[in-house]
Amino acid sequence: MRALVLGGAGFIGLHLADRLVADGHRVTIVDDFSRGRDDERLAAMRARPAVHVISADLTSAAAWTALPRDFEQIYLLAAVVGVRNVEADPARVVRVNTLTAMHLLDWVAPGQRVFFSSTSEVYAGGVDAGIVPVPTAEDVPVMVADVTSPRFAYGISKLLGEAAFVHGARAKRCQPIVGRFHNVYGPRMGADHVIPEMALRALRREDPFRIWGADQYRAFCYVDDAVEAVIRLMDSPGAVGEIVHIGNDMEQTNITDLAKLVLRLADAAPQLQPMAAPPGSVVRRCPDLGKLRRLTGLEPVVSLEEGVRRTFDWYRDHVPS
Repeated sequence: MRALVLGGAGFIGLHLADRLVADGHRVTIVDDFSRGRDDERLAAMRARPAVHVISADLTSAAAWTALPRDFEQIYLLAAVVGVRNVEADPARVVRVNTLTAMHLLDWVAPGQRVFFSSTSEVYAGGVDAGIVPVPTAEDVPVMVADVTSPRFAYGISKLLGEAAFVHGARAKRCQPIVGRFHNVYGPRMGADHVIPEMALRALRREDPFRIWGADQYRAFCYVDDAVEAVIRLMDSPGAVGEIVHIGNDMEQTNITDLAKLVLRLADAAPQLQPMAAPPGSVVRRCPDLGKLRRLTGLEPVVSLEEGVRRTFDWYRDHVPS
């Protein structure tokens, strides 16, 4: 099978590409390297005969005309993500994420199966407004609390992408699948996420150790489980045209308890300093995975403790102190 991974030098993208190659598929990775890294892991992927890496700006229509077209499966993971990036330049987030999605929809051929990566942020406003239950299924109302807030630019761009693929696929006769990721984490994900950010501060021996949103709850999903979900959805005929939540609903974790886990792995015992949550951050997030289970039979297998340990070990070994 020939697969195209757009944003394949990024966090989930490279883990996904690596898994596809391990399963015997030929993979083309496209990235503009504004966030994806051309590091030793990508170099190892590039050296494999089944992998072709292309540097391209997917917001440019001209870039799409140069791409090969003979793919059975296409995975769109290219996007500007991360709270700091979103708040620093929300206009860029909307522009890049929207243009990339719309160009793909123009470019895709009839019969091709397309995975569009979305986010739980599309319904986050409803959680804090008290109209969306947690754990959360796919049929809840989507809601953005404040369209003028820079933080919500990412969720808005992804909501537009969901609508574009669900409705546009009818005209293009392609086969879209929308996956909403919920707090996916793991090695090589950068520093703008709670688990690696905590790991790096723990390795620097921060004391007191600050915990933003100390009383909030999340259900974290290790990247290998997320990739398994994506692959199974793309192999499931029943998933075509559906929006499906991807995550791990087995453990809902308090952020203070997460910090204690990271500090234990770092063999550190600083004073804990609870801090106010970042503006717009939901109090609680956990997906209802009933639909994912019905379509794929998938059960998450990596526990939070094991996943955080793998992630901590990677950052300890790869990021200079």
